[in-house]
Amino acid sequence: MHRPASHRVIPRNVQFDTTIGHGNSWMGGDPVATAVFNALSLTFPDGERLFMDAVRHYRPQLSGQLAEDARAFIAQEAIHTREHVGLNAGLDRDRYPVDAIQQELQGRLQRLETYGPVAMLGVTIALEHFTAMMADLFLDDPRFWDGVPPEIVRLWQWHAMEETEHKAVAFDVFREISKGWSPLQRYRVRVQVMVVSTLLFSFNITRFAAKLLIADGVAPVRAHLRVLDYLFGRPGLFRRSWRAYWDWYRPGFHPWDHDNSDKLDSWRELFPAPQASGAAA
Repeated sequence: MHRPASHRVIPRNVQFDTTIGHGNSWMGGDPVATAVFNALSLTFPDGERLFMDAVRHYRPQLSGQLAEDARAFIAQEAIHTREHVGLNAGLDRDRYPVDAIQQELQGRLQRLETYGPVAMLGVTIALEHFTAMMADLFLDDPRFWDGVPPEIVRLWQWHAMEETEHKAVAFDVFREISKGWSPLQRYRVRVQVMVVSTLLFSFNITRFAAKLLIADGVAPVRAHLRVLDYLFGRPGLFRRSWRAYWDWYRPGFHPWDHDNSDKLDSWRELFPAPQASGAAA
């Protein structure tokens, strides 16, 4: 399957009061959930800058609807970056190792850039698959948001909606720039980047969230076990998406094989789409 014919990627210049999400246990009083979501949020600004750079590099090779989708993808990611920078600013840097986490992540992304634009785009399509899987959970399961301030719920749901909206853009850019490759070469690259990205993303989120818990006084081993349980046990933030995850390894896979555009229609009513302004392209 390919992108639904009527589907559009629409930047929304939405701003949230991120100060409401400041505090030690803003995820409904659950320190583990709070640490995991803070860890995710800490990775987003630098990660999304990588995504923007990866797609921007190939924009001269794009045309038609894909070129427009790429422009909108970059605009959406720029706004996401801005809002998560605001959310992350509320973390107490005297208490939590925020700077160390961000420096470690930046160092890894800088090393990735030395492998060139294809590697950057490959990691982008793999991690965009992860964000799309998590977005499905964020939009579908209200239990994630029990006790969370409504403004912060809206931020994460807006982000999830737009991640769903543009879930295939980088993938379609990859297909376009690799159209001269053999099917086996394209498939091999897809598998390789997903295996590496899965290991690194899971490792990073686990370590970063555990570091935040340790700063709250949790013993290191217990902190790691509690994060792993949240991700792979209950509620299973990563575990519950296993079917969608394994679909990636199917030859001929496309993100819109999981067509949830009907879900988008209902969520778009909550987040109107005025003309975006101030988003970098």
